[in-house]
Amino acid sequence: MNATKYSIKQLLCLLFLMTTMVSVQAQKFYTKSGRIDFFSRAPLENIQAVNKTVVAILDSKTGKVEFNVFIRGFEFEKALMQEHFNENYMETSKYPKATFSGEIQHTNVVNYALTGEYKVIVKGMLAMHGISKAMEVSGVISVIDGFPTLKAAFTISLADYKIHIPAIVRDKISPNVTITVNSLLNNTLK
Repeated sequence: MNATKYSIKQLLCLLFLMTTMVSVQAQKFYTKSGRIDFFSRAPLENIQAVNKTVVAILDSKTGKVEFNVFIRGFEFEKALMQEHFNENYMETSKYPKATFSGEIQHTNVVNYALTGEYKVIVKGMLAMHGISKAMEVSGVISVIDGFPTLKAAFTISLADYKIHIPAIVRDKISPNVTITVNSLLNNTLK
């Protein structure tokens, strides 16, 4: 009879753990203070900027990922660079934001209830400067204390998004820019 009680207790404990794990995994995580950096290496000058006001949402059940980046949120070391970036290149009065909408492939590889790092591939659309392009990006979801941090680095071509570089500054601006994502999604939506 003790063996039966022990088995029932084990079964109830297992059922409770499974229910808890399912409820933890079926969440939408978000942040309004995500971080995206960009870096351009050119012969005469390196250009880098950071935006710490990125809105990001991750649906742990479906694997859908959304990023919303206000271009004016990028901060540069030099004020003149920031002004030229916004007015001459990104034309932020006309194209105020960039977005990414995608989906984690094989989302079941990530256990949001278990601390760890999970390699992922995300497929989606990057929309910027009036152009949308399909992308596939490798990255990592790092889970700590039940909250994911989305990490990735990828390179884009400015020409793909019709961002024109005048001949006079071609030696100062690379035609390719490396974008790094490092965003902790430390809030949940019910």
